[in-house]
Amino acid sequence: MQVLIIEDETPAANRLSKLLQNIGDDISIVNRLDSVESSVKFLQAEPGNIDLIFMDIQLADGLSFDIFQQTTITTPVIFTTAFDQYTLKAFKVNSIDYLMQPIDEKEPEPAVEKYRRLYQKKDTSYPEKFLKMIQEMNAAKYKERLLIKRGQQLSYLKTSSVAYCFADGKLCYAVDFNGAKYLLESNLSQLEEQLQPSDFYRINRHLLVNIEAVKKVHTWLGGRLKIEVLPLTTAETIVSRERVNGFKEWLGGNVNPLIG
Repeated sequence: MQVLIIEDETPAANRLSKLLQNIGDDISIVNRLDSVESSVKFLQAEPGNIDLIFMDIQLADGLSFDIFQQTTITTPVIFTTAFDQYTLKAFKVNSIDYLMQPIDEKEPEPAVEKYRRLYQKKDTSYPEKFLKMIQEMNAAKYKERLLIKRGQQLSYLKTSSVAYCFADGKLCYAVDFNGAKYLLESNLSQLEEQLQPSDFYRINRHLLVNIEAVKKVHTWLGGRLKIEVLPLTTAETIVSRERVNGFKEWLGGNVNPLIG
């Protein structure tokens, strides 16, 4: 079994390597990578040489979910992380398991055995089971209302009314389709997890947009994109390079009618 480890903490990578090698002689660590950039380059060059990936979520140059936006990964993934808020997002990609750090010495073996059951023995029922699991997880309700502050009072704003959310320093605001601005209790990273992903997409560090607010998309320098939204915003509207592919997929895979 050819295993790739993506982990930016050397002690954690060393421990995981040792635990995997103790499971059996058939496990070979092909490579150890520590960043989104190096992982994308490796997987683009040698995508067919890996059977299983152990992937930390928080890497030195970003979240490992960015890897999936920049290259196609069909290899099953076992995520490792010290944070549990990414569970739902992990299972929207190729994840078959989710191990919390620090990893207990007994945890990797059941995870590897799960891989063997699902892939090496060609369990033909797995796609159906996996689809059902994804459907069940997606059934978890995303937020329908956002908590907002009006002076000393708290109120709420329906997410269906939100055109976009933007960060301004340490503060985060929502703007509705009428152009009204509201101070939020949540930050953009939290909102990205809480809002329906088919409706909202975070195009860069500062702006999370509703699909209904996107009016035009223009090609931009360096392979990036620039969007026009209504109501107008003073926030940066350039889609960051690492999010371009995901943004195009979010639009539905056919952005030509909007690109100018």
